Amino acid sequence: MMQVKQVAGALGALISGVDLRDDLGAEHVARIRRALLDHQVIFFRDQTLSAAQYLRFARLMGEPVEYPFVKGLPDFPEIIQVTKLEHERTNFGGIWHSDTAYLDHPPMGSMLLAREVPPFGGDTLFANQVLAFESLSPGMQRLLDGLVAINSSSKADVSKTREDRIGEAGREDARKEYVAEHPVVRTHPETGRKSLYVNVAHTLRFADMTEAESAPLLQYLHQHQVRPEFTCRFSWAVGSMAFWDNRCALHNPVNDYHGYRRVMHRITLAGTRPV
Repeated sequence: MMQVKQVAGALGALISGVDLRDDLGAEHVARIRRALLDHQVIFFRDQTLSAAQYLRFARLMGEPVEYPFVKGLPDFPEIIQVTKLEHERTNFGGIWHSDTAYLDHPPMGSMLLAREVPPFGGDTLFANQVLAFESLSPGMQRLLDGLVAINSSSKADVSKTREDRIGEAGREDARKEYVAEHPVVRTHPETGRKSLYVNVAHTLRFADMTEAESAPLLQYLHQHQVRPEFTCRFSWAVGSMAFWDNRCALHNPVNDYHGYRRVMHRITLAGTRPV
């Protein structure tokens, strides 16, 4: 029997009693999608999936798309390998962010499947951006609801987290920079709830403002949106999977396992333009 157990007050649920290698019926698919909408990030344990089985499950949840900067696996271009090697000090995406917010159509969701994990550390944090928005004062909500943010792939703090993987398996067709404008407060296309849609990794400034003018308010929002009471934390084991809603949740992989190897497989699912 499939069970959904909430893991934290803000967001996150562990789904048990389901083997993702199986042919999932419509009821199971609907329950998993419902759990994602209810909890923003869902977790699975002990999923010994081949790349083909992983991709098959992803297609039940949405439309897998290729990552713009790094090549996927040779036979599965939609699956990228997210690796930190023993000698490396910087981890891939090691900063609070929403995946590829610099694209005109950022992904609906992302999946991460653990292949190799360090003996300690390497957890991932998640933050609920619906709660982050709803906890703001009415005046601040009104101010933000009318703003548009400029998001870029080239901010220095996040660019350096991609350097090792681009050097190893960079895409030849990748642009030097991707830039997109999105509302600071977006409305979820399925739940109708409003959430903050800025992040420290990609948001440069507000439209029609300079970076200097935008900085004080963005700095406040970046600190506010990851307050502990908005977060949950997931500890990985081989075969663990996380599937998060990129439209209303931030994530941050903790870089606390220097000297050890960590290998994950990631799939992103196509999304719509934020409104």
